[in-house]
Amino acid sequence: MAPLQLNDTQKKWLLKIARETLNVYLKGQATPMYSVSDPILLREAAVFVTLWQKNGDLRGCVGQLQSLEALYKMVQSCAIAAATRDIRFSSVTTVELPELTIEISVLSTPEKINSQKEIEIGRHGLIIEQDNPYPRKGLLLPEVAVRHNWNRSQFLDAICQKANLSPDAWRTADLYIFEAEVFAEET
Repeated sequence: MAPLQLNDTQKKWLLKIARETLNVYLKGQATPMYSVSDPILLREAAVFVTLWQKNGDLRGCVGQLQSLEALYKMVQSCAIAAATRDIRFSSVTTVELPELTIEISVLSTPEKINSQKEIEIGRHGLIIEQDNPYPRKGLLLPEVAVRHNWNRSQFLDAICQKANLSPDAWRTADLYIFEAEVFAEET
């Protein structure tokens, strides 16, 4: 279940790609093309990109659970989406971009669990899916529970809320856990 193990050089390169992509995209220019030969960065991987304000407030977070293309390209597309398509926020402007910190989460393959007792706070992210009476899905990254100092019960309540389900819907819904390698720009 472990996510890709990235070294410091690979992490710095992905953060650089995200920052440069946003710098040019928000100015209305074409998304930059990169020549990448590192086999790890060319692997398909699920990714989330989170944008943080200097005061610690969230400014945008978007990701893909399915790896649709090479890791570095997923970082580019998720960075753009976090800055421009997170429905909770207006689009990031070129003026505020220098004040934002970019964080990247590379996810492992989710595994279905049979008991909430399998969830380890700080290690696992959560996905909830329920199809009755209509499809609902929610995802919370592992660091969300840590950031809010939640216990397992609070984490389960929050994932239900994220999916717009009743607080105890986790008892009958499908639950999945995953891990993430999380790294961010130095502030």
